[in-house]
Amino acid sequence: MFKTRLLSGIALVIVLIVTVGTGGPLLYGLLLTASLIGLTELYKVVKIQEKALGVVGYLAAVGYYELLYLNRMEYAAPLFILLLMLAMAVYVFAYPKFRAEQVTMAFFGVFYVAVMLSFVYQTRELPDGGVMVWLIFLSSWGCDTCAYCVGMLFGKHKMAPVLSPKKSVEGGVGGIIGAALLGAIFAACMNRFAGASVSPLLCAVICGAGGAISQIGDLCASAIKRNHEIKDYGKLIPGHGGILDRFDSVIFTAPIIYYLTIYLG
Repeated sequence: MFKTRLLSGIALVIVLIVTVGTGGPLLYGLLLTASLIGLTELYKVVKIQEKALGVVGYLAAVGYYELLYLNRMEYAAPLFILLLMLAMAVYVFAYPKFRAEQVTMAFFGVFYVAVMLSFVYQTRELPDGGVMVWLIFLSSWGCDTCAYCVGMLFGKHKMAPVLSPKKSVEGGVGGIIGAALLGAIFAACMNRFAGASVSPLLCAVICGAGGAISQIGDLCASAIKRNHEIKDYGKLIPGHGGILDRFDSVIFTAPIIYYLTIYLG
């Protein structure tokens, strides 16, 4: 199990280095694909992945990414209004085939998966995006690793005792501090070896904030799984689960890194 998890993790990192490093259409295509897979995983939880409600969600996700690529985001609000109307139309005309929870998930899923993940691409497209986009993964996965290590050594107070008994307040704080340190070290290395010009202090602040938010993203994904009594969202990534299992914290972190980069950078 450990070997499988390690090898698939290495493969995932290589894919990210190539796609995120290249950016542009390659990264865009990867995120669109990942969003549709993640949306399918979420829709499977409420059993609408192959039904009309699911199709409405998939079409809305593709439409959103098309607007993003064409830089016509002024049409995003009308798109989401149309999504809501179509979802409700399916609900009433197919009644009583669908439950209100399924309609809510169809609408929610597009925001939770497709829109949130798209901020990886949007961060990459910023003037310093080639550097700042990596803070998304540093703050989410780096925080998770640091929180685990600190929690194992010093954890005493439960962060969410019912939802995730193994997570501790001490681990959470350690994860935030660890993410901030990783951000500062990363910025210093990029300045020295890659000719970048970013502030280590700024990256530390952004990574620390991202680390704090990433823990909420992780717990949110866990809460949905607990509510529906499932272990993993999927099996796409051996040893890790599905897209939502591996990118649950990234989903929350990406928009935070994007906006902090804009407003603080």
